[in-house]
Amino acid sequence: MKLTIISHTEHYKLPDGTIVGWGPTLTEINYLAEIFDEIYHIAMLHDCEAPKSSLPYTSDRITFVPLKPSGGHGVLEKLKVLFSAPSVIRTVNKTLAKSDCFQLRAPTGIGVFLIPYLTLFSKKKGWFKYAGNWKQDPAPLGYAAQRYMLKKQKRVVTINGSWDDQQVHCLSFENPCLIDTDIIEGVNVVSKKEKTELINFCYVGRLEKQKGVERIINAFNQLPENLLAKVGKIHLVGNGSDVDYFKKLSLKKNIDFVFHGFLSTKDVFNIYKASHFFLMPTTASEGFPKVIAEAMNFGCLPMVSSISSISQYVKDGHNGFLLDPVTEENVISVIQKGINLTNEDYKTMMSNNAELVKKFTYHYYVNRIKKIITN
Repeated sequence: MKLTIISHTEHYKLPDGTIVGWGPTLTEINYLAEIFDEIYHIAMLHDCEAPKSSLPYTSDRITFVPLKPSGGHGVLEKLKVLFSAPSVIRTVNKTLAKSDCFQLRAPTGIGVFLIPYLTLFSKKKGWFKYAGNWKQDPAPLGYAAQRYMLKKQKRVVTINGSWDDQQVHCLSFENPCLIDTDIIEGVNVVSKKEKTELINFCYVGRLEKQKGVERIINAFNQLPENLLAKVGKIHLVGNGSDVDYFKKLSLKKNIDFVFHGFLSTKDVFNIYKASHFFLMPTTASEGFPKVIAEAMNFGCLPMVSSISSISQYVKDGHNGFLLDPVTEENVISVIQKGINLTNEDYKTMMSNNAELVKKFTYHYYVNRIKKIITN
């Protein structure tokens, strides 16, 4: 069976001609190649340097089909998405003609016109993957429109979380981010991990105010001196338009903030291993951020917002800490709770994630996708 995947995943061309893209998505597609004879991935090709988080395809049965980048935050950028519609649809039609089924990954700018187009004009088997917050209210207009259309059509939609009013064709799915050897390595790390004299924290993601980076820095800047003396390093992994502002804000006190920029998956995992707690006080549109499951796997307890489906996996005081509401005061409060945890309680909370993280493996995900395409 041949599959066409349509997404907004950013791809780049290395000097040697190798095509690379955002690591987690390409790893997922590499694993999907185990159950498909051929995969075509239609996505954006950017003319700039690839970040360290990029990875190549590992199967010669995967073909990348480039699109010109479109979309953005401004009105003009959003209009460019609509202007690109004829070209995108031509590429989709040409590729679908060679395929047996498709997957469209949403929400995405091109999803605004591709969801109705595929619903009305394609008879191919297929499913939609909605990676955002399925219950976001209010949601940005484009996201809300795509979510509404996905609820009204009949093909399978995989979503984050389980909800009382969930339609029959909407299936709860975990976003994969771990390979089997990661699980084995995680068990070994957790078995040896202890709360040390100095406690390390980390954040991985876009360095933006909406994602909570400002709240993290301000919380540590307001932490009482007796607790601050127990804080080691605070790792901030990623990049964004506000990074210079965050670096300046981090200099207010003598606190060891470390700005890493983009890192490879291996290096990010090493950050989790070296950290005791993972902070993400986000108010952005989230489904279930993969970084939470990654952190959990390596004994890095989550201190995260109670939004979307996050609270269905993170139970406050059991396997992490929830922020509700998401305020600087509550960020300070959970940091204090983490610092004051006994080593015994810390190890118990780490162990409470052992079974949960297995649901975030690529093999678990691929086996569930196999059931969709066979049914």
